[in-house]
Amino acid sequence: MIRVLVVEDDPVAAAAHEMYVGRVPGFEVTAVAHSRAEAVRALDRAPVDLLLLDLYLPDGHGLHLLRSLRAAGHGADVIAVTSARDLAVVREGVSLGVVQYVLKPFTYPTLRDRLVRYAEFRAAAGEASGQEEVDRALGALRVAEPAALPKGLSGPTLEAVTRVLRASPDGVTAAAAGEELGMSRITARRYLEHLVTVGCAVRRPSYGQVGRPELHYRWVAGSR
Repeated sequence: MIRVLVVEDDPVAAAAHEMYVGRVPGFEVTAVAHSRAEAVRALDRAPVDLLLLDLYLPDGHGLHLLRSLRAAGHGADVIAVTSARDLAVVREGVSLGVVQYVLKPFTYPTLRDRLVRYAEFRAAAGEASGQEEVDRALGALRVAEPAALPKGLSGPTLEAVTRVLRASPDGVTAAAAGEELGMSRITARRYLEHLVTVGCAVRRPSYGQVGRPELHYRWVAGSR
């Protein structure tokens, strides 16, 4: 089993990350830390193979934590889970052992893909027979081209709808989502239905009103 330490200051997000990792065969979460200090204590208690690391922590930047861990001799690999888009930060992270970046918000399949690729990379062992085998081992970490969205849907709009949905723990209707985002109810519903299709949301009818029940969409807790 690949032992994982989840480092995330948001308790809800941390629980979702822990659930995600637990759903991928071959991985187990050994501890969850909500701060840099908690992460250090967790690593002192038990070694891990992989950190799922948020870069914005309440007591310091995630890369500062990683730099101090390297200085102390900790060799665990890192998948950064963050909203940081600064490519200078990405380059610095690579130099410190960040093997993958997952930008928030994301869905379970995105993280699962990164974890599976990381497991393939770790599985490579022994002496390479030549350049091709080295390239193949390193290629396991490369991300495949993203699957195309259904015709008429755009990535930025899907991210916006996803943010609205995640911010509504009691669920949201297509009309409410459309009003918040300045789009029609029909357009918002297409994006919400797509999230249902890929397993990131569920729909349920609301019978509290007279007439035809209205559909409410809710983000699936384990689909961050």
